[in-house]
Amino acid sequence: MPSEGARDGPRPVRHFRPPPARPAADTVLTLYDACQVTTRATVLAQLAARRWQAPVDGVIVLHNAALTPGERELVALAAAPPGAVLGGLTAAAHDGLDGFADDRTTIVVPGSSRTPHPLVDVRVHWSRELSDLDVNSRQTPPRTRLARSLLDAASERGTAGRARALLIAGAQQRLTTAARLDASLQRRGRCRNRAVIRETIGDIRGGVESLPEKEYDQLCRREGFPPPTAQRLLQRADGRAYLDRSWDAWGVAVEIHGIPHLGVRRWDADCIRQNEIAIEGPRLLVFTSYAVRHESAVVAAQTRRLLRRGGWTG
Repeated sequence: MPSEGARDGPRPVRHFRPPPARPAADTVLTLYDACQVTTRATVLAQLAARRWQAPVDGVIVLHNAALTPGERELVALAAAPPGAVLGGLTAAAHDGLDGFADDRTTIVVPGSSRTPHPLVDVRVHWSRELSDLDVNSRQTPPRTRLARSLLDAASERGTAGRARALLIAGAQQRLTTAARLDASLQRRGRCRNRAVIRETIGDIRGGVESLPEKEYDQLCRREGFPPPTAQRLLQRADGRAYLDRSWDAWGVAVEIHGIPHLGVRRWDADCIRQNEIAIEGPRLLVFTSYAVRHESAVVAAQTRRLLRRGGWTG
């Protein structure tokens, strides 16, 4: 008698396809919300069978695997008082800020209560200004808007240089503007590093897009060079480009590189762009951020020689 497999022919191989990953928002619930979806008895049974987990009292995760970073953030919010949102660098990362990672999950909680958070790896800030102007509660996860996130991060304990770098990075990456930062600062009220923050917002409004550029401007003033134009638009045959600093009257310009934070492809593209500028536009000098900071005498001497070659008589 032929076997079932011989009678019906070979069965097709069924490849296992894992189910798509569920968004973190679908896997993290408060105990109250979980009991609205199913019964309390079912929730307790799933926890007892270790199919679900409760990383902190009152918060349920609908699986028993390690939490993803997004789930850890939602657990932190669910364990906080109502109205809590992500803040600081944690929130800024969701809005695209590159180059700055938060060492802990940062949340902002409404009100002045100092109730400690049940999770030790969560940084908690309290604020009475969490209106829609500063909070995007419709986003998932809910978080402060980028300008507010940057201001909060810049006002934490740390150096003035770090505070400046955070704000300038947000502008340099085209994520925010001086106007948005200034408006958010006015709502924020008193905060640490406020004087540095105000100064940096003024720098951004004036066209400073990186700390090396600000330091180069200081060098120019110190050496008595004529004030350069910041971020002048140059129309090239292959598209538009911006010159970091230029002196149009003498046909010269300067590019300042923060090369250590650039990838190889970005670096190559910048070099090709600078070649095009040198061919079609003004005489061009290129300095690294390291040179601006640590070889200022050489940078000043070369800038002076370039300006004089263009006709400056200073």
